Amino acid sequence: MAATGGFLVLLGAPAALADDPGQLRTEAETLRAENDSLEAQAHQALLELYSLESRLARAEQRLAAIQERTAEVERQRERARAGLDIARDNLQEADRRLASRLQTLYVEGSVDPFAVLLGAESLDEALGALDGLDRLAADDGAIIDEVRTSRERLKASLARLRERRAELDGLLADAEATRSALAGARSERAAYLGDLRSQQAFNRGLIGDLVARAAAAEARAEQVATPVPAVTDTGSTSVPAAEPAAAPAPAPTPAPASAGVTTSAPASGGGLTVSSTGYCLRGATATGMQTGWGTVAVDPAVIPLGTKMSVPGYGDGVAADTGSAVRGHEIDLWFPTCEQALQWGRRTITVTLY
Repeated sequence: MAATGGFLVLLGAPAALADDPGQLRTEAETLRAENDSLEAQAHQALLELYSLESRLARAEQRLAAIQERTAEVERQRERARAGLDIARDNLQEADRRLASRLQTLYVEGSVDPFAVLLGAESLDEALGALDGLDRLAADDGAIIDEVRTSRERLKASLARLRERRAELDGLLADAEATRSALAGARSERAAYLGDLRSQQAFNRGLIGDLVARAAAAEARAEQVATPVPAVTDTGSTSVPAAEPAAAPAPAPTPAPASAGVTTSAPASGGGLTVSSTGYCLRGATATGMQTGWGTVAVDPAVIPLGTKMSVPGYGDGVAADTGSAVRGHEIDLWFPTCEQALQWGRRTITVTLY
């Protein structure tokens, strides 16, 4: 990852870097630039993740539709199998009845047309008997033909359903493979996005440390540059030394803010010691913008809304929100997860206002 370069540079920097505020701030700016690049990569990864999730949702819908069609084809096959069993039973029953009727006719000896004519008392009776035999034979033949036709039709239907089931099985396998591939790509992209966010957070910690070290180095340099007043030995008889310059008056310490007391904000570029707390609530802030990394809740009486600041261990922030529990020298720092907010907890830090 690109940002790891900044970490390696920081680890490999000479010991003089700790005493050079300019180099420390330059390194911090380099890390900020790398974080900007990481943010662009994270934004692109997030867009790709949204696209993968949309495609995965469509793939799952397609898979569900194919599964439903497969289930319907299977239900049709079950009905066709049941119908084929019924047709087979009906054909067997029709054959059994026809065989029984023929057996009866032969046993009774009434199957010979001449016997029917000779045994009839009238021509009408003879013709009626022969006509009855013809009708019985025709009915039996029609029943058998119909059952056989129905059975062949059901067999053809079963064959078509088998082909359809095989086709759906292929589509189902393809849809499942597509869904699996998209789910894997989505997991990979989500992990990549998490890595980018972790690297950004790590860089912000380094930036805060660099800024704090630079401020400490500048403070040490100012102490070294301040002249020390000469001390005259009271027991000396030498020529009196020149009168020492008056030491600068110490800067007044601002009184801590309390409820109901308005405290003016420090000058731009100044440090302010505050008690900081992490929070993870999402939504619109008091300034109308949405919460995000760098959102800081403040007491406007101490830090005006819109003030930019550098927070050690957190990074750059802007006073964009307020809160009923944020009073005086207190600030709340926004984190994307409540776990990160709990890890931050409550810390006393010195922020630099711009």
